[in-house]
Amino acid sequence: MKNKEIADLLKRMGTLLEIKGENAFKIRAYYKAADNIAGLSEDVAVVSEEGRLGEIPGIGKTIAEKIGEWLATGQLKAYGKLTAEVPETLLEIVDIPTVGPKKAHLFFDKLKITTIDQLRAAATDGRLAQLPGVQQKTIDNILHGIGVVAKGMERINRGTADQIASEIVADLRQLSCVRKIDVAGSFRRGRETVGDLDLLAEATDPAEVMRVFTGLPTVAAVQAHGDTKSSVRTRQNVQVDLRVVDGESYGAALLYFTGSKYFNIKLRQIAKKGGMKVNEYGIFKELKNSERKLAGQTEKECFAVLGLPFVPPELREEMGAAELFDEDQPRRVPDLIEQRHIKGEFHVHSTYSDGKNTIAEMADKAKELGYHYLAVSDHSQALRVAHGVVEADLKRKRREIDALNTKEKSFGILMGSEVEIDTNGKLDYNDRILSEFDVVIAAIHSGFQQTSQQLTKRLVNACRNKHVNIIAHPLGVHFGKREPYDVDFDEVCRAAADNNVFLEINSFPIRLDLDSSHVYAARRHGVKFVINTDAHRAEHMDYMKFGISIARRGWLGKADVLNTRTWKQVAAALKK
Repeated sequence: MKNKEIADLLKRMGTLLEIKGENAFKIRAYYKAADNIAGLSEDVAVVSEEGRLGEIPGIGKTIAEKIGEWLATGQLKAYGKLTAEVPETLLEIVDIPTVGPKKAHLFFDKLKITTIDQLRAAATDGRLAQLPGVQQKTIDNILHGIGVVAKGMERINRGTADQIASEIVADLRQLSCVRKIDVAGSFRRGRETVGDLDLLAEATDPAEVMRVFTGLPTVAAVQAHGDTKSSVRTRQNVQVDLRVVDGESYGAALLYFTGSKYFNIKLRQIAKKGGMKVNEYGIFKELKNSERKLAGQTEKECFAVLGLPFVPPELREEMGAAELFDEDQPRRVPDLIEQRHIKGEFHVHSTYSDGKNTIAEMADKAKELGYHYLAVSDHSQALRVAHGVVEADLKRKRREIDALNTKEKSFGILMGSEVEIDTNGKLDYNDRILSEFDVVIAAIHSGFQQTSQQLTKRLVNACRNKHVNIIAHPLGVHFGKREPYDVDFDEVCRAAADNNVFLEINSFPIRLDLDSSHVYAARRHGVKFVINTDAHRAEHMDYMKFGISIARRGWLGKADVLNTRTWKQVAAALKK
């Protein structure tokens, strides 16, 4: 499906038109078209072939013609003409936190700035300070934002990595000679961000696998092409390495290339004490003048030979290693949470705020996933940029939910809200309104530049409110745009544990907040958790798997997570 590529193209056109200073109506048309194409449940190429593009909201004749041109030729003349006037590199500047199209237009118009390096230079040599409306605080924020973007470019978020890996693996699995194929490395360990992708395969014809791999449509450049190992760079500028190994060594190779480096060192130390050695080819008993292979076909047998229980990939990190390798106590591997344990979720949005699907459509998706309940938690009234829900609409929303629930037998829709914590630590709705929700989620969406003491106080105050059940995306992470804000996390954890407030693991790929290290730390404070997707479209609810990975990396079991319970159990657990 070409939906994402076309949606990205239309969005880029809208942004470039905004930088150029085009008509606001025209700009909004491109943004709306991009949004609706991104949310299309069927292949846009099929829709175009059948002449149904005009049936998609926001797709008029002009944009439909452009989509058709791109599908037919892979190019768009209008885009080429636009980028001749407004350099495409300005899109990278727009992505810098606190910049946006208007500032990008100002910098381009007055200083001819077209790249991030030029913007950094202008910020440091004083030229930005001479522009109208640009204060020193603005410059400081821009320089900080450039640093955040540069850091984000070194690694890709979990969602992007999953999409690239899934497409490549699906293509290679179609080859009859491929017997097994896995993604190894940090991706398999469930890391929140990934630097590159490591694939491992077993095949009867390695040369054919390499030929197909290096010729895949997603490949932009072939960096190395060998008989059993090749390396490519994708169109998204991600390096992907593929190795083909024989079946007798597949388990040992998967163990070795999954890592981490620290975990592999620990395994080698254990092997050495037992007179063995371990590498990507297997585990070997070292004899006087030779060696004997003990294991290698599966990971499980490799662990068994070393006297270890099977360690899930997510736990193969330095974090928590003492619990796995302490020789003074039995080596214990916890029963980690799994996707099948999830019975519902509490943080999704509908058309009542900034969601793209109705409550009924979100509920249908939840039932498709096998959930028992779903809390629709739209933004509160103060967050106007997200069309926060005013009190009159809350009553209308409640009536709609009640009406939908009368038709349900084994599924329940809950009335939730993502309530804004203002810069003074107060909640957006009063206690009377808060008491009418089934679930209250408190969140910070502004004032990120406050001091650590102020931000901590806002979160602690929210935890102490008798109506608050969950703190959403507790550290305010936005991958590539905003790093975690500075809070006393230990104090927040104590407040959450003391006031029966659950901390959210937000599964949305650009958030993944809390991350696994903070989950592991909070767990030691006795904090309980909830895994939500923060879905703004029905298909976003599939992101739950990313939150599950984080929970597993943080050593969480089924009992640690609220939405593994039935609604009756949840209702009891939420009582303050």
